[in-house]
Amino acid sequence: MVGYCAQYSSNTFEVTEVVTVDSSLTKTRLDEVLKALASEPRREILHILGNPAHEPGKTCCAPDEVCACKLAERVGLAPSTISHHMSVLVEAGLVDARPDGKWVYYSLRRDVLLETAGSIARI
Repeated sequence: MVGYCAQYSSNTFEVTEVVTVDSSLTKTRLDEVLKALASEPRREILHILGNPAHEPGKTCCAPDEVCACKLAERVGLAPSTISHHMSVLVEAGLVDARPDGKWVYYSLRRDVLLETAGSIARI
């Protein structure tokens, strides 16, 4: 199956490459992912996770991770609202969460985005 790698910017997704994807989402999982993607703040969060800012001296997390506090700052939402959005994204499988003490670090699951694009392409 062919999958599409998309990049989110300026409120639109742009196809940046075509790749082969071996698996597909179940209908229930696809519904969960599409519901999660139906929210503008969640799409913005995915964009941030897909393009983490390279901050000089950043020691809080891995290069491909963003902590919840940074997401709240960059999106301009309350930490409790970010927590809600992140729960939806994690439940949908679009984001991985790595707890470390009182902090949680998030990373984008690009493989799930590719599977989603492939599932949509087959509709």
